[in-house]
Amino acid sequence: MSAIETKLATLGVTLPDAPAPAANYVPFVVIGDMVYVSGQISANADGMIKGKLGADMAADVGAEAAKACAISLLAQLKAACGGDIDRLVRVVKLTGFVNSTPDFPDQPKVINGASDFMVAALGDKGRHARSAVSAASLPFGVAVEIEAIFQIA
Repeated sequence: MSAIETKLATLGVTLPDAPAPAANYVPFVVIGDMVYVSGQISANADGMIKGKLGADMAADVGAEAAKACAISLLAQLKAACGGDIDRLVRVVKLTGFVNSTPDFPDQPKVINGASDFMVAALGDKGRHARSAVSAASLPFGVAVEIEAIFQIA
């Protein structure tokens, strides 16, 4: 087991298989030492995490949905690294989209679920630049979608 996966296990997380894309795109692109991961929707072993923040979902529940996205992002990274996730140099940037009402102001609190998880799991390698924006709707009615850029060795 890799060092990162060992740390994840201490957090109670086992990386799933990387989710397959839902349309005509690839899940990630590797260019040199950079990995660009397509948006990962909020889902876990029970299925898609759906909801609209500010209507039927609270920010803390949305943060858990964002954490689920982060776990999928790491699963995609592992696949991009041929199974060796310890090639990670750092998380460069997360861009988070929150399915929310027009008056919901806490997109950053929701995406903190992913950011906090990355730092807890990866330490300083997990610190990153970030955007957290509102979306009127997301695919399949999910609560959160996050894309990422990683640097690898």
